[in-house]
Amino acid sequence: MKKPKIVSGFSKLSKRRKMLWLAENFFANPEEVARELKSFWYGDPQKQKIFDEFSENTVSNFYLPYGVLPNLEINGKLYCVPMVIEESSVVAAASSAAKFWLSRGGFKAEIISTKKIGQVHFEWKGDSQKLKYLFSSLRQRIFDDTQHITANMRNRGGGISSIELVDLNHLEPHYYQLKITFETCDSMGANFINSVLEETSRSLSSFVGEQKEFNKDERELTVIMSILSNFTPDCLVRASVECPVEELGTFDDGTMDPSTFAYKFVKALRIAHLDVHRATTHNKGIFNGVDAVALATGNDFRAIESCGHTYASRDGQYRSLSHAEVKDGIFRFWLDLPLAVGTVGGLTSLHPLAKRSLEMLGKPSADELMMIIASTGLAQNFAAVRSLVTTGIQKGHMKMHLMNILNHLEASEKEAFEVLAHFKDRLVSFTAVREFLVVLRTNKASV
Repeated sequence: MKKPKIVSGFSKLSKRRKMLWLAENFFANPEEVARELKSFWYGDPQKQKIFDEFSENTVSNFYLPYGVLPNLEINGKLYCVPMVIEESSVVAAASSAAKFWLSRGGFKAEIISTKKIGQVHFEWKGDSQKLKYLFSSLRQRIFDDTQHITANMRNRGGGISSIELVDLNHLEPHYYQLKITFETCDSMGANFINSVLEETSRSLSSFVGEQKEFNKDERELTVIMSILSNFTPDCLVRASVECPVEELGTFDDGTMDPSTFAYKFVKALRIAHLDVHRATTHNKGIFNGVDAVALATGNDFRAIESCGHTYASRDGQYRSLSHAEVKDGIFRFWLDLPLAVGTVGGLTSLHPLAKRSLEMLGKPSADELMMIIASTGLAQNFAAVRSLVTTGIQKGHMKMHLMNILNHLEASEKEAFEVLAHFKDRLVSFTAVREFLVVLRTNKASV
């Protein structure tokens, strides 16, 4: 690699110049790299302009597979769910779980609550009792001062739900919060919430400065920051499946009866609640499904994951987000997941495939999308745990990973056909595939 060079005014360069600078300064074969980067540009310049404006300093597009999960029944309605993910076997596993539960009542989902949270963090050195005494007046002042921002949201049934004063002097001297809860309807609402919070911080400072009950020093207040929280434990959805144990069927080619499967499945979930190492991998499997749908619909998967992992640690230990039990002969498996998603605004209205994804789902409300995402996560989790307690995870995963191995080893179409046939009933590993290809190619060369 060439020695990196400092560049000034990079953001002001055209996309083409950015791309050429990158290729010329960081690669041994700049012309080839430039051609490759340009090959991923969108064919339609107007659509490419939309992609370029999603982020800064763009030089190309990064593609990920866009697949679909058919036959996912939720509350009696059948969906074909878009999934964007590069990991082998995720879409296949979720599809298998969807098909499994299709004949056993499908998935059930419900919205538990939809509140989102924003905070104004501030420092104030006055008498806390005075501030608490005046808080009802401050609350009304904030409602009044933010009306011009909240009007449209209120017309749709949303807006500010509540405002609380949180005294945290016991943790940090002079530290307070205004904790504000919001309803944002079908919007994820990040920009709306942050705009309200910044206006709230100005109202707070003005209000405190005007109070005659405060002495001169008490009229001074320092706003540290105003920002939404991605931890939304009160924006919660539940997805579940259940059926009589005997209807689960048999597993491992008929060698495992349904009662044994249910016992091992519930025990695996118990382990994921007790052991943080298992819980981490367990929940990662849930987010394989959750993130894939979030990406496909133009939602912020990073915020969703951050919130989910925090929720999994809410009692002081990181635990499984899903639960399972057998009670009165009924096997039940469910997931409670905090999800702040939107179906209007942001990338949902700009990204061409995000718009198509939402159209494919029947143009759902935010509540409905929450249920779809949670059910997909639960389907993915069921498929993973089912594999773990029966045949093991690698059998199915490596079969799906086989094409990636073949691409890595640059197998021809004919070689791939022979490799797939050879490993139909054999254990797949990178080494085994490579060795078989070596033999295949040696025999071909000697003919």
